Amino acid sequence: MVVALSGRRIDSPDASRAAFPIENAEAVRMRIVELFRELRATVLVCSAACGADLLALEAAESVGARRRIVLPFEPRLFRETSVTDRPGNWGPAFDRCLLAASAANDLVNLDLPAANESYVRTNEFILEESRTLARVLQDRVTAVLVWDGMSKGQADFTELFGKAALARQFGVVEVSTL
Repeated sequence: MVVALSGRRIDSPDASRAAFPIENAEAVRMRIVELFRELRATVLVCSAACGADLLALEAAESVGARRRIVLPFEPRLFRETSVTDRPGNWGPAFDRCLLAASAANDLVNLDLPAANESYVRTNEFILEESRTLARVLQDRVTAVLVWDGMSKGQADFTELFGKAALARQFGVVEVSTL
């Protein structure tokens, strides 16, 4: 099974409501591992932000799945704006995952500008890359949303990912961050 994944980052200290509290990270990691085992995941395609992405990349490693990382722009800027800007020590996990993906020729940098639209385009690429890999492997794609299940409004990239996956007729599974 090819898994296309998107989800919540760890909540910022000034979050108006809890979507992914740092104290839930280990429980969410275990839920993802369990899901990947259930799906018999062989490939994970996702980005590498703190929270859902990095937990999923670590879960995929633990079940022996290939990990393909898609970044919207160069890793240094992504690390600064999407990894180390939230509570938790996410930098070392990001560095390890990128090193492994790069060594396996599974790191994609879309070289987009640092703008909200780039995250939408990255999610679209993740879904299409998952479809391509599934064709090559003669397998199926399941989209996984790691989130609180509540929309943050028009710019909710996780919600948009789920809608785009459904439009492609992918199966969609949710993992709760709460």
